[in-house]
Amino acid sequence: MDHNIAKLRQDYNFKGLHEADLDSNPLRQFKLWFEEVIKAGISEPNAMLLSTVSTGRPSARIVLLKDLDHTGFTFFTNYDSKKGKEIEANPQVALTFFWKEFERQVRIEGLIEKTTDAESAEYFAVRPRGSQIGAWASDQSRHVESREALEERTQLLEQKFAGAEVPRPPHWGGYRVIPDYMEFWQGRPSRLHDRLVYTKTADNGWNIERLCP
Repeated sequence: MDHNIAKLRQDYNFKGLHEADLDSNPLRQFKLWFEEVIKAGISEPNAMLLSTVSTGRPSARIVLLKDLDHTGFTFFTNYDSKKGKEIEANPQVALTFFWKEFERQVRIEGLIEKTTDAESAEYFAVRPRGSQIGAWASDQSRHVESREALEERTQLLEQKFAGAEVPRPPHWGGYRVIPDYMEFWQGRPSRLHDRLVYTKTADNGWNIERLCP
């Protein structure tokens, strides 16, 4: 290898994070950071790492945040996929956002649940037509003989739905992650980062504490 990976490092100097800066509710605090990222024009600001566990072995992949409200974080996928099966077996999941331009990370843990059929149908209806066809064509996470086989399946479906609306597949829909733990991480010089954590209390309030970096 041409580069010494151990020497790859960057000092973080963007800004600090203090308790006085935080909203009392972590979802509102997330929205504040998220709006800053969007205004800055950062590419794929809604990309998030979804981590699941089924048989004791963790699994992770990037998915896209599609909605955020006072209850949690919503994304859409194939319910029959690997992640869908893992979620069915264990609804405890984690999300991670990393915005390097702002030297910020947000870690989220909590329970996941399916959105309503109405919510799933509403979002599916506004997806690009190619993505709608793709939801039917792809048996996500399952073996496919070749790229050509996938493209042939897609073409057949395009012919099937020609001139008509593409209905939502019964195996496709949304999930909402309802957090009970959220950590806001701000990079600081000399690896003395700021880590402020919200933990949900028994009365559905939030406790805030600082962690060592």
